[in-house]
Amino acid sequence: MDPVDEASPTDPCRWCGAADGTVVLDLGDQPAADHFPAADDPGPDPVHPLRMWLCGTCRLAQLAEDPTSPEEPRGAEPDALVAQARDAVARVEAAGLLPAGGGSVTEFGSPHGGSWLDLLGATGLAEASDGPADVVVDCFGLMHAADQRAGLAERAAATAPGGVLLLQFHTLAAIVADGGWNALRHGHYAYYATPVLVRMLDEIGFEVTHAFLFDLYGGTVLLAARRDGVDGPRDPDAVTALVERETALGVTDPAIVAGLEEAARRSAEELLAHLEVSREKQHDVLGYAAASRAVPLLNRAGIGPELLPAVADGAPAKHGRRFPGVGIPIVAPDEVVTRHPDEVVLFVTDMLAEMRRRIPEVEAGGGRWVIVDPTVRTVTPA
Repeated sequence: MDPVDEASPTDPCRWCGAADGTVVLDLGDQPAADHFPAADDPGPDPVHPLRMWLCGTCRLAQLAEDPTSPEEPRGAEPDALVAQARDAVARVEAAGLLPAGGGSVTEFGSPHGGSWLDLLGATGLAEASDGPADVVVDCFGLMHAADQRAGLAERAAATAPGGVLLLQFHTLAAIVADGGWNALRHGHYAYYATPVLVRMLDEIGFEVTHAFLFDLYGGTVLLAARRDGVDGPRDPDAVTALVERETALGVTDPAIVAGLEEAARRSAEELLAHLEVSREKQHDVLGYAAASRAVPLLNRAGIGPELLPAVADGAPAKHGRRFPGVGIPIVAPDEVVTRHPDEVVLFVTDMLAEMRRRIPEVEAGGGRWVIVDPTVRTVTPA
């Protein structure tokens, strides 16, 4: 597929400052995905351009512009994210990347919640009170830095001279392969391909020594890096293999990444068609997970309360609010049990096993889960 256009972003590249590049995904004007107004707020909700731009110089995928002010109510941490964190810490420890006999750790967290501090504390690390730390961990935090060079420099400065920097991210390779276009949202300034982030770290004097791949979100990567010349364990084969794999998938090619545009059109049309059929069949339908990725999907598809009366979510801070742009109310999980829906549309695929366990009443009552990330498919009762 051809790139969307060759237009420059409103802002220069968030890493290298270049102005040459390609808009690879244009969702038009969208409400901010971190703005869930009160249910009785009549709107209208402000909208802003939402475009992904691929830098022609450093190849970092990023927001072309973002005039929004983040204000997202903190969400509940899915079990899948907790399990991945445990797995990651275990693999990092097994690779010999944590200091023996204790040490210090600093965490750059995500505004979405979640932390590795307790897990790392169980290995003997204590949270740094001042100065650089032996271990610096960033779980989906760096992407929230509007100035990517300043954000990465801050994390590098927090790392002790002989320390290790751990960066976890949802790789662009998985987003492109899965057609996960609705990962694009305001407030998420960068979308990393492994070869691009490896080069970024190299530019600031850090060598990537290890690369770990996880199933979370279809492909989550954890890179471990040390300052150039620092002794320590290394697994260069794993790093090279992942860089070569993602490069071969075309994650730095604007024509390949622009396939997200077709994925956006297709998934929005499929969800709309599915819900229209459900209405014709007089099925009772609810949603689950008021996730940021659901905001552009529902707005792109033009789906409101007449097709999806409510979306339940485990985060109390979101109860009594509504989706921006489309007005769908957000309710507590208890509503899924009391309403006995025929279908529950799940907007975060990784939560399926957790939700089947937490709300068995859906399938026990003859209902089913409907997955819409990235395409519509149903899960029939076991």
